[in-house]
Amino acid sequence: MTTRIAIGRGVPGIYQAMAHLQGEVDKAAANAGVDGKLLELVKIRTSQINGCAFCLDMHTHDAIGMGESPRRIFVLEAWREAELYTEQERAALALTESMTRIADTKDVPEDVYAEAVRVFTEEQYRVVAWAIITINSWNRIAVPSHSPLPDRSA
Repeated sequence: MTTRIAIGRGVPGIYQAMAHLQGEVDKAAANAGVDGKLLELVKIRTSQINGCAFCLDMHTHDAIGMGESPRRIFVLEAWREAELYTEQERAALALTESMTRIADTKDVPEDVYAEAVRVFTEEQYRVVAWAIITINSWNRIAVPSHSPLPDRSA
């Protein structure tokens, strides 16, 4: 793979603003009572769709560190076929797929939206949507930069 210009470097103010946005999303999620493992599943699923190896590595590592089951991560791409996910997780994953593929869907389908607002409070819905927006942005920084994976051999 060719080495590319790292988009996040050289413009530290923009990168710091992005990191600050992520911190605000994380705080809002905690305040709204959104489970951190659910957010990691959202980040992993988004990164699977976008083909972001860097974020997949980071968020699977983080999820396992939070106590997430490797099995649930292994079958995440086929979540609809597995009875391993909660009602909220399923709604978040459907919303994740719709928002990540918005160029194709042109909207969040009514059934996906209806299920999400049924299982989440308004505050939780907003936070999950912002989490999806944010991880999509991180993917769009890492993928075209060919961000290398960290060394996890230690």
